[in-house]
Amino acid sequence: MTFLFDSDAVTGVLRHMNGDHTDDNLLIARAFGGEPDLVSATMTGFDGDGGDWLAETADGRSVAVRAPWPGGPITERPQVRREVVALYDEACRRLGVEPRPHS
Repeated sequence: MTFLFDSDAVTGVLRHMNGDHTDDNLLIARAFGGEPDLVSATMTGFDGDGGDWLAETADGRSVAVRAPWPGGPITERPQVRREVVALYDEACRRLGVEPRPHS
């Protein structure tokens, strides 16, 4: 059964990702969404199995993107950061982009 995070955790992560990591959202959506012409992406949710993004193509179509956590299912809020960073790193690898260092 998929673990569901509480609303405070989801709200906090989404606020952070959509406020501070818009470029990362787009990289992840491009790498995992199968659409090369995505121009924007917003993280819309997550659960213990993966994250969800809603992306837009250059011609205005909306594309839902679901990316499973690279490390497998999670149940703790601190694990979300680890898994999003892993998604970002994998997205960079897939797209041939040099990842920035993580602090």
